[in-house]
Amino acid sequence: MENQNRNAWQFGFTAGAENWNGRLAMIGFAAALIIELVSGQGVLHFWGLM
Repeated sequence: MENQNRNAWQFGFTAGAENWNGRLAMIGFAAALIIELVSGQGVLHFWGLM
């Protein structure tokens, strides 16, 4: 498993999938933070859900 490409797109519980999950979570968190800073309200209020 040491020679596994960690950037390859694979399904299941693999090291590469965990890397992609972390990257996408960081993008989502940054997007939510930017929405709050720009609009002055929370994400749920911004989308009209609350």
